[in-house]
Amino acid sequence: MADDSLKQSSSSSSSQSQSPSTSTSAPTAHFYPFATSPDIIRSHEKDGFITSTLTNQAQSIIRSLKGARYAHAHSETIKNLTEILYFSLTTLIGNRTLGEEYCDIVQLEDDTLQLPSIGRRAGYILSSILLPWILGRILPSLRQKIRAKLERSIARKHAKAAMQNGASRMTSLKDRASKTTKSRFLTTLRLQTYILEHLDSLTSLSPIYALSLATFYFTGAYYHLSKRLWGLRYVFTKRIEESEQRVGYEVLGVLLVLQMTVQGIIHIRQTIASMQREVEVEPESSASTSGLRQSADERSKQDKLLSSVQHPPSIPALPASTPRYDLSTDPAAVPWIPAGQQRKCTLCLELFKDPSVTTCGHVFCWTCIRDWVREKPECPLCRQEVLASKILPVRG
Repeated sequence: MADDSLKQSSSSSSSQSQSPSTSTSAPTAHFYPFATSPDIIRSHEKDGFITSTLTNQAQSIIRSLKGARYAHAHSETIKNLTEILYFSLTTLIGNRTLGEEYCDIVQLEDDTLQLPSIGRRAGYILSSILLPWILGRILPSLRQKIRAKLERSIARKHAKAAMQNGASRMTSLKDRASKTTKSRFLTTLRLQTYILEHLDSLTSLSPIYALSLATFYFTGAYYHLSKRLWGLRYVFTKRIEESEQRVGYEVLGVLLVLQMTVQGIIHIRQTIASMQREVEVEPESSASTSGLRQSADERSKQDKLLSSVQHPPSIPALPASTPRYDLSTDPAAVPWIPAGQQRKCTLCLELFKDPSVTTCGHVFCWTCIRDWVREKPECPLCRQEVLASKILPVRG
């Protein structure tokens, strides 16, 4: 459909150039205007709605074939495969997605202004779907290795500083040398401690996504980071009159930049203040260790204000990493639940961990029903609608 319109435009321009009336002056070829940010966002939202519907249907099929436990354990894989299938049947073979047809827009290569090649289409699909999934699997293990290495390095520097403090009182010359070494040690220690405390933020791609999104609000190009990587832009497939104005989302870009600026200023002020407190106090080796631990706790609390710019989850996670009420370790935690199969979650088929009840009266593990509702807002048993804010934890 988009190919035909573009071919008709080129054929009409070529026919006009061959006519006798235009032999003296060559006509200017018509080029469709670039799409604006509201139409691009609307197109992506339409595609997101369609892919979520297809994902729910695929999960229902897998659930009926393999069971609820298998479908719940592989929900992310099912989602990624469904999106790959959807974009393979549309973008990969050269067609427009349903969202692009709905908004009358079509993709073009930014440098050649031609329809995207098969390589760019395939690269966009893989980078937009598989790359985030791969990074989500690699980053946790990478952070764990970096964190362990930093902790060992900080521990060695503390031990080395304790030995230098014991031997630094022999002569004034040695005292000066030890002060110089100590100042270097404190500088290196601050840097390593800072990296350790903010490792999750430093290794997160959310600031890059936020900067790309702010740029999109100002320019109206490359809504997705993968489109910026492969140089794909959108144009309208219909002629826009000169009197027709197309508004953008520049105000959202200004607000996003202000938000990132305020967060950066607050973070810099808090980091400088914590360093000044460490310099003012002259701690001993044991007091230094406890002070660094306290500053780490304070910074971890303050770092919550500097969360990455992203869509908040529909259901907040529990503050503790381990379940508070685990019936497998403490059967008397919730004594009113009868013994037997009624004490097992129908999603994970294990004893309840932090049992939570939906508005329809069914009880599940907190993490199980939380992950389920994120993908499909309905009860796994009776299919009634379940609101995230209405899930309540049960206690003994």
